[in-house]
Amino acid sequence: MKVFGTIYDYIRSINIKKMRDFTNNNIQPEMNSLATSASLTDVRSFLSNVFTYMTGALAITGVIAYWFGQSESLMSYLINVQTGGMTAFGYIVMFAPIVFVLIMSFSFNRLSSFSLLLLFIAYSALMGMSLSFIMLAYTASSIASTFFITAGTFGVMAVLGYTTKQDLTKFGSILLMALIGIILAMVINMFLGSTMLDIIVSCLGVLIFTGLTAYDVQKLKRIGSGVEYGSESTNKLAIMGALTLYLDFINLFLFLLRFFGDRR
Repeated sequence: MKVFGTIYDYIRSINIKKMRDFTNNNIQPEMNSLATSASLTDVRSFLSNVFTYMTGALAITGVIAYWFGQSESLMSYLINVQTGGMTAFGYIVMFAPIVFVLIMSFSFNRLSSFSLLLLFIAYSALMGMSLSFIMLAYTASSIASTFFITAGTFGVMAVLGYTTKQDLTKFGSILLMALIGIILAMVINMFLGSTMLDIIVSCLGVLIFTGLTAYDVQKLKRIGSGVEYGSESTNKLAIMGALTLYLDFINLFLFLLRFFGDRR
């Protein structure tokens, strides 16, 4: 679980940095050149697309994770039954999401919105396979209860990010630096095996991704107010925004699972 958490945090940091760079270099100049901002309806439509993509991706991940977690034959493709270690395909499933995020981020301008969507769907399926491992470590009831706790927390922070008048830009920058810090701490703790450090990192992880949810929603609201709704570039931004919130949700869920999950 520590390895998975580290990988997801690393993916998250790559995605946020690329999204921020793209926003600063492409979207902000366009926003500044607009005589009037987009209507509230357009902003809501943009965010509606973001959350629709995100919800669909979470559904794909959840279904596949449950499917693999409940099937010994499918899990045998990921885990060597004789040795208890991971198979070659298991390692591919573990690290492939990083490749997908890199492709989606660095090929953003070259890929069509349809291609990005297909990559996002494939990415969600791979994440479902990798998350199936938690079905072996935690009880199904505790996973379900943690999911609802995560959904409630995420929803509250999303509403806060959308409605607050406070500029969260500086707050988000601090959280991003803290994210890098816990990634380093998690890597170090993989060798130290300190229970206390694991608890501290888990607490910070919950706080960081709770805050990043509000920050990212506010950022996406601003992006939605400065783009032409229905255009190809806007659809692509909606998919990348969905990926960002998807990773917020997954990471928040994994950190909360460390506290609320009942180990088998």
